[in-house]
Amino acid sequence: MLFVITGPSGVGKGTLIRTLLERVPQLQLAVSATTRAPRPGEHDGVDYHFLSDVEFDRRVLAGDFLEHADYSGRRYGTLKSELDKRDVVLEIEVQGARQVAKEMPEAVRIFIAPPSEDELRVRLIGRGHETPEQIDARLAVAKAELAAQDEFSHVIVNDRLPDAADELERVVRAAL
Repeated sequence: MLFVITGPSGVGKGTLIRTLLERVPQLQLAVSATTRAPRPGEHDGVDYHFLSDVEFDRRVLAGDFLEHADYSGRRYGTLKSELDKRDVVLEIEVQGARQVAKEMPEAVRIFIAPPSEDELRVRLIGRGHETPEQIDARLAVAKAELAAQDEFSHVIVNDRLPDAADELERVVRAAL
């Protein structure tokens, strides 16, 4: 099974996925590739596959990616080799989720939504590692992503983390 989980930056996808992986240990998270620099504490091959722009281009041309997209000035993608795992979870952006839907329509696609745009802004500010300009750019992208949630078979509003985690687990277990 392939589970595609997407939603705007700052909506809590990572936290929900970590909880899901604890509750459903047979799932494995695909490690995405990116051209952005590692943040403190991040490790290559664990948090991301950190690639140069040249290497990313080479791997795109070689057909190594299931999906790839530009997001907030960086490039992200899922290497096909990550799908060799059993029961895989992808944490990707809407652009990538659309590509996966074309390549693998059987994938279970789940959209994580914030309770409101104002709450999303508060969460992005609370992360503390982006400038006000970067936050504004992410919010602009988020508006377009929120408009796409009807494209997904499941939409989970992350208003209260425990409730959203329970709902995500229900969706995944039903598909398994």
